[in-house]
Amino acid sequence: MNIPLQDLRAEYRPIKHEVMQAIEQVLDDMTLYLGPNVREFEREFAAYIGTRHAVGVSSGTDALLLAYMALGVQPGDEVIVPSHTFIATVAPLSFLGARPVFVDIDPVTFTIDPARLEAALTPRTRGVVPVHLYGQAADMDPILAFARAHGLWVAEDAAQAVGADYRGRKLGAFGEAGCFSFIFTKNLRAYGDAGMITTDDDALAERVRRLRDHGRTDKYTHPSHGLNARLNEIPAAILRVQMRYHEERTRARQANARSLDEGLRGAGVAIPAVRPGARHVYHLYVVRSAGRDALATQLAERGIQTGVHYPIPCHLQGACRAWSAGKGSLPHTERAADEILTLPVYPELTREQLDYLIDAVRAAAAVPLAAGGVR
Repeated sequence: MNIPLQDLRAEYRPIKHEVMQAIEQVLDDMTLYLGPNVREFEREFAAYIGTRHAVGVSSGTDALLLAYMALGVQPGDEVIVPSHTFIATVAPLSFLGARPVFVDIDPVTFTIDPARLEAALTPRTRGVVPVHLYGQAADMDPILAFARAHGLWVAEDAAQAVGADYRGRKLGAFGEAGCFSFIFTKNLRAYGDAGMITTDDDALAERVRRLRDHGRTDKYTHPSHGLNARLNEIPAAILRVQMRYHEERTRARQANARSLDEGLRGAGVAIPAVRPGARHVYHLYVVRSAGRDALATQLAERGIQTGVHYPIPCHLQGACRAWSAGKGSLPHTERAADEILTLPVYPELTREQLDYLIDAVRAAAAVPLAAGGVR
């Protein structure tokens, strides 16, 4: 049996007619950017997250960049970030001349450890970027309390957490800005690049709208510089179709994750923990094993595709050398990078595939569970 890490074809087949109809309507109308689909998707997404505004942009990376720009990040500023994240969380800060200050993670949830924030604070600190990783919420209450106490902004990197919540409130509604990605690998996808910024701040939303469109207020009036980072009509139309099924698919992911939890408990791997009071949407189902590489090899031999998100922490990337204290500086992050393994959890997995996956992991995971892991 072959089980891919995700199966885009299986997702697409049932909605193909709706997607193609939406694309045809855009092309028939020929309003190709910042048109009715963008406006409606922004309205629908803001209502879903529970914010006053949602501003569509061209990618999740641009969402972060534009949010940092709108929040006023300047050369020499410092921003506290986890190292256990995709490089897109960090790269836009370097583009603006700011310095990411890396902190370690909670080894159970893989999200930024609020207890590490105070030690990272300097007079140059301007903000904090909690990453809601794998569909799991960062611990927002202490993060927000720290930020408010020190006059810092909070920009949520919610690229992997569409629909996840914390204490009954959707992620992306806590900080000054929430940043989302809709690239094809995400749970809510545009079959290409697309992103969104959510906020309750009217002025910030207006700055983002200008920044995404060359800084202009009308066709040839540019009070400030900006980017070409608009969300266009075709991806917005596709995303409006996808939104109709997002909650149903999220529940299917959660059901598959529960099956994996039950089947893998005590199997020699650490199953994902769920933060109390939070809703995990399982963008990724990530286990831990001290024998990760051998486990991945054995699963591949059985036709099961796995992944590692992420094998090299940001602070150990060559691109981040100038801001890093080097290997050994973030022990929980570095250990996680050596032990994590992503298993398939997509909604279209059949019961037969789940059973095969569970049996294969149980058969292959012969290495004892690492100390500190969670069963």
